[in-house]
Order: sequence, then structure tokens, then C-alpha cells
Amino acid sequence: MRLKKHINAYPLIDNGMAVVENYVRLIEGIPKRLHFKDHAFVTRRIKDPLTGWEKNVRVLEFLVDYEDGVPVEKVFSVIQAKLEAALRPYLEGKRYRDFLFTITRIGTGFVSEFKVEVSPWPRG
Repeated sequence: MRLKKHINAYPLIDNGMAVVENYVRLIEGIPKRLHFKDHAFVTRRIKDPLTGWEKNVRVLEFLVDYEDGVPVEKVFSVIQAKLEAALRPYLEGKRYRDFLFTITRIGTGFVSEFKVEVSPWPRG
């Protein structure tokens, strides 16, 4: 059995086996509440979906300890420059630890935009 859509916290099913997800996935139009514990800039080799060419990209990655109010250990990767720009002011001094980020993906593919709402982290 193979499910094509991932619904929030439910695991993906692939050939009858549950797959543990280690990365946060943003689904269009569904707000995702995230709390970040740490971050790093990494280089990833990706394949361009249009050309099929491989290239190196600089990625901002966050270690996520809460997703939608549930404790997790996941990675949130930020490739899109506009989303990175919205999160960049919180990097210095790891200020993001004091906030909860609600991120909503609007659109798909290269035209995706992201709505970012920031609120105080109630557990901080």
C-alpha cells in the first residue's frame, strides 16, 4: 500500500511499512507550528526538477524540537531565499529559541511563498 499524501503527524506508508520522517514537510495552505532548538548552514547536492541537473545549494537547517505542539527531533531545511530572509533576524544569538514560528506554504513549486508568523515561546 502506498499513500501519496502526508497528513501532518501521520507516518507515510511505503510497501506496507511505516516510514519515520526526520524532516518537517510543509503542505500547501496548512500552517505548521515549529520551535527551533539549533541551526546550521550546510551544503546539499540537489537535482533540479526541471532540468535534471545536479547542483550544490547552501541550505539553512534548523533542529526542530516541537512540531505542532508535539515534541520531535526533526530537521527543517530552508532553501528558498525569501523564507531564509524572514528567519535570518532570529539567527544571531539563537534568538529563535524564544519564539514559536507558524509557517504556511502558499502555492507550489518555484512560485511558492511562505507566510511566517512569530509569537513568544510559552515554554521558554
